[in-house]
Amino acid sequence: MPLTNTLDLIGTLKAELNQFRHLDNAKIQEALAIEYTYESNRIEGNTLTLQETQLVIEKGLTISGKPLREHLEAINHKEAIDYIKELAQSKSALTEHDLKQIHAIVLKSIDKENAGAYRNVPVMISGSPFVPPQPYLLSKLMEEYFIFYNENKDTLHPVVLAAEMHERLVTIHPFIDGNGRTSRLVMNLILLQHGYPIANIKGDAESRKRYYAALEKAQTQDDKSDFIQLIAETVKESLEKYLSILR
Repeated sequence: MPLTNTLDLIGTLKAELNQFRHLDNAKIQEALAIEYTYESNRIEGNTLTLQETQLVIEKGLTISGKPLREHLEAINHKEAIDYIKELAQSKSALTEHDLKQIHAIVLKSIDKENAGAYRNVPVMISGSPFVPPQPYLLSKLMEEYFIFYNENKDTLHPVVLAAEMHERLVTIHPFIDGNGRTSRLVMNLILLQHGYPIANIKGDAESRKRYYAALEKAQTQDDKSDFIQLIAETVKESLEKYLSILR
């Protein structure tokens, strides 16, 4: 389906969602946040199941045989969702401070030294031909990142803006670790600000392959069409799922 059609459909679904807002409740929000935490961490190789993720977050349980880091990833990610929800309520523009704060929560107690700080070493992405920019280029690239955001935040379709900010951040790769999670959280902050539910990219092998292929195409061929389409479809599916619960 062409992007314009997907965006039209998203508009229709969102208008319908607005009719159901009064049915929205904390329990649904909580369940969706845990599912998003599970999938986003799963993309990065976390092995906790959905049920284990829920037990760690809601009951504070320790899952035997699973590393401490995976527990912290679940707890931190849920906290980061709470943080972006707070930011979304304020309706203020995304700042560099917000971005670093999101990242600081993602890596809290996992990597104190690098949590909320841009990297000062080169990095490689395993399994990808794309090499992220050298550390000395980061301050200029991040400045351009926020210039793009501020110039486009009121004119681009929110779904396209969210996809752009996701792809641009993960391509700059400003952090040593946690770039993917942080980029998806930034995307969802923008979506939440515009009244969309959280867009949850799945972490199963097939979905992950498609996600990385679309990203790689954007990074190595300067063609973002597949990636923006993928995000739009994810937003559409998240809206459909949300509506089916409220209906």
